Amino acid sequence: MNGYGDLSVFSLSPMMLIPALLLDIAMGDPRSLPHPVRIIGNAVSRLEQLLGRIFRTPLGEKAAGVLLVILIVVPVFFLTALGMKALISFNNMAVTVPGIIIIIYLTSTTIAVRELIGSAGLVIGSIRNKRIEEARQRLGMIVGRDTSGLSGKKILRATIETLSENLSDGVVAPLFYLAVGGLPLALAYKAVNTLDSMVGYRDERYINLGLAAARLDDAANYIPARITGLLIVSATFILDTSIWLGRAVTNRLVRPDYTNSINAFKIMRLDGRKHSSPNSGVPEAAMAGALGVKLGGASVYGGVRVDKPYIGSESRTGENFYLNASEEALGIAKITCLLSAIIVVAITFVRSSL
Repeated sequence: MNGYGDLSVFSLSPMMLIPALLLDIAMGDPRSLPHPVRIIGNAVSRLEQLLGRIFRTPLGEKAAGVLLVILIVVPVFFLTALGMKALISFNNMAVTVPGIIIIIYLTSTTIAVRELIGSAGLVIGSIRNKRIEEARQRLGMIVGRDTSGLSGKKILRATIETLSENLSDGVVAPLFYLAVGGLPLALAYKAVNTLDSMVGYRDERYINLGLAAARLDDAANYIPARITGLLIVSATFILDTSIWLGRAVTNRLVRPDYTNSINAFKIMRLDGRKHSSPNSGVPEAAMAGALGVKLGGASVYGGVRVDKPYIGSESRTGENFYLNASEEALGIAKITCLLSAIIVVAITFVRSSL
């Protein structure tokens, strides 16, 4: 027992996690405060340049990639663990209160509910208001593909894709690792994810250097991606139920229709493996099935056309079909975030009670 109650280095109490979740929803990632991901990103950039000057052959670049992962992820894990240990070892309230605030803030930085929902909502809002160029610019801030010249339909497709994928990377996976190993493991995961987003590409520059980061990110997201897919199915089931209850109020003969949630599970199983990533396709396929949309197709990355396999199929038509579907995707994403938070808070509550 310490000044933090039952808090330990590798587990968070619900009294820490709940304020962290609320803080992320309220503040997101304010630029005025130091953020671990930005610090990690700066470290990756500097180490990448240093190692790139030392290792120049293809084999050397692969070795440099392994070294880069070790030099980033291992220190993040151990420094966070040592910092946690130092903070929770005090019983002095003058140290305990600031320590609690620091831990809550750092925990909130591993979760990205506000950024995820907000950024997707801005793109959708621009399309709704027929500001196509603004939508392209806003989409370009959250995806790696080239957005110039994209039609409204393709912008909305890309928004649904990134919303689905980042539900796993930005919300479910960090919560999963917070539940498994507390703040040290969650920040280590964020380090892995940051490495992959910076060097985990298959272009000429990073095909060798980013290999280790990409493979580690695939491994780290394997379980969370599949949990995310199941949560999207569950969120769709909840929406189907709420729609049925709303109709049943005025018409008692209405039978429950779970077509959307059934399709979400069906498409997740059928198309989840079509994506080039072993993980991204699972939540994307679940979302595509839930909405009755077709994702994938041709995209341009750095001037290079990439043809992705199609995921799902279009079950509806109409001028505003994809706009309505993208707004439904936001609703599903919000419920998915809520479900994942409830589950992880429950897990931390049980762990702290044992």
